[in-house]
Amino acid sequence: MNDPAENSAEVRRFVGDELRLPAVGFCRTEDLAETIDERILPAVRELEFAIVLGHPLSNAVLDTIDDRPNLLYKHHYQQVNWRLDRAATELALFLELRSAKAMPIPASVIVDWENQRGHLCHRTAAITAGIGWRGRHGLVVTPQFGAQMRFATVLTNIPLPPCEPMENLCGDCTACISACPAGAISQQGCDVGKCFELLKEFSKMRGIGQFICGVCIKACEGGR
Repeated sequence: MNDPAENSAEVRRFVGDELRLPAVGFCRTEDLAETIDERILPAVRELEFAIVLGHPLSNAVLDTIDDRPNLLYKHHYQQVNWRLDRAATELALFLELRSAKAMPIPASVIVDWENQRGHLCHRTAAITAGIGWRGRHGLVVTPQFGAQMRFATVLTNIPLPPCEPMENLCGDCTACISACPAGAISQQGCDVGKCFELLKEFSKMRGIGQFICGVCIKACEGGR
């Protein structure tokens, strides 16, 4: 697997046909270095490329959200993360059976609770891999799905052609600013502290128990 173009075609075919995911992109791992947890850095150094997988959330489920999360959204959110984790694991196995090295990074595992960070930042990976751009809400926005997408990443040593970053198409849209129940989003971006304070309150709702919201995700239509 030495030809980047052939590798790209093979990975894209596997992701589309076998994993049935609509979004995949590639970037260099070094471009994500500042977001990678130091505890996995020694093992990551020889994995020079990142494959980012995207799974959309259900519009119908998001339509049930008003100004806070609900149990249906929580379950759907968990299942999408689970499916992404499985997809990343299957892709890693696909590569390793071809004598490559591959490390699947889970979609939603927090390793630094104080700063709310995972093993790496999938949002940064998705933006760097050309899947979407960063919206005012701080989420990845895609032309087809808006911000209604979750991500997982596989780090590997097979050479892949890095994708070009996507142009920001938010334009004059302020849907996420108007929708945010925490008042955390402005033209300048998202006040993460203010957002997290409301997420903590939502997590105390009966049956929720997670730092989720979904309101700005529902509101965002991307470039549509």
